[in-house]
Amino acid sequence: MATFLLMIIYLAFISLGLPDSVLGATWPVMQPDFGAPLETAGFLFMTIASGTIISSLASGKVLKRYGTGKVTFVSVLMTAVALLGFHFAPSIVWLIVCAIPLGLGAGAVDSGLNDYVATNYKAHHMSWLHCFWGVGATLGPIIMAQFISEDNSWRNGYFVISGIQFALVIFLLFTLPLWKKVKTKSDITLHEKTEVLKDVINEQDTNIKPIQTKGVKMALASFFFYCGVEATVGLWGSSFLVNVKGLSVVTAAGWISFYYAGITIGRLITGFITFKMTNRMLIRWGQIIALTGGIILVLPMPSVFSLVGFIIVGLGLAPIFPCMLHETPTRFGKKHSQTIMGYQMAFAYTGTTFMPPLLGFIASQSTIGIFPITIVIFVAAMLLSSEKLNMLLAKKDGFKKNDTSLLN
Repeated sequence: MATFLLMIIYLAFISLGLPDSVLGATWPVMQPDFGAPLETAGFLFMTIASGTIISSLASGKVLKRYGTGKVTFVSVLMTAVALLGFHFAPSIVWLIVCAIPLGLGAGAVDSGLNDYVATNYKAHHMSWLHCFWGVGATLGPIIMAQFISEDNSWRNGYFVISGIQFALVIFLLFTLPLWKKVKTKSDITLHEKTEVLKDVINEQDTNIKPIQTKGVKMALASFFFYCGVEATVGLWGSSFLVNVKGLSVVTAAGWISFYYAGITIGRLITGFITFKMTNRMLIRWGQIIALTGGIILVLPMPSVFSLVGFIIVGLGLAPIFPCMLHETPTRFGKKHSQTIMGYQMAFAYTGTTFMPPLLGFIASQSTIGIFPITIVIFVAAMLLSSEKLNMLLAKKDGFKKNDTSLLN
């Protein structure tokens, strides 16, 4: 029964990933239909992410009151209705209106399911969970590219994706009782000394708020820049390929799907690697690989190398997010993990909110050609934040780090 519940959670993450990648892949076609400027996609992304931030911050109280099952059901229902609204939207104003429930629906379920898996399952389950997000994110542009290539109808693409969401809503409705019956025992693998230390620290000063816990701010910065990278590539990658590399809209959408496929396949592989490598090492290696992919995008090479760069960035990003999430109870203790998880998701979506629109605004004043340089800057900032966090935690725990060398 616990395994069946895990399958439901995986399906919910496919649902979470489906709409995340569609707007960026579709915008080169949507933009002329609405007669909107380039940066409008950034404002839509900002609206979606703002709703996600709000629901992430409120997720702790909402989940405790209603439970993960009900919150997941309602959240997926909201995204399904919002995507149907995109299909019918007659103007940009209506797109913005529909973007609000799309964002609100994503935040609470994202925080809830991440904390549920981080607390009750091992690291490989977290990687595979986000692999299923990648499945949804990969399928989104593929579905949309199919409709665009056939009759240039992005609206029908949104209709089909909305239908998939509604099918999941019905499934979740009938499986709601399962969430109450299943009480998974926590088999999370934590270093015994680390877990004891976290309990002692929490007991020493019960007045310390989660946000004041040492290292939390650096963790929030890491999440901020991670989602800044992931969202910026997803939203503006297609526009970069069309306007700078001269590819067709259909080809560009297909190439962006390879970027999400890189994330998906990378997370599938990461699930197995977690048996041999620590989360901390996987995070570091992923950031270095993503930085390499960003540098390839910067270099003035033939268009095919852009595809290679996108895939490498995707493969690099693959382990970072799930491993950072799974480290939350280990880094800060189970006592505050749900609250801190909500903070992390809120900051992650803050990166999603502000970074892509910032690039869109600057690009509208100059050129979308600045896209690859921006990606390199964001990844470098994430790497620096993450390494600073590692140093803080090493001092806090009083343990010697065994993974300071990339050769370990």
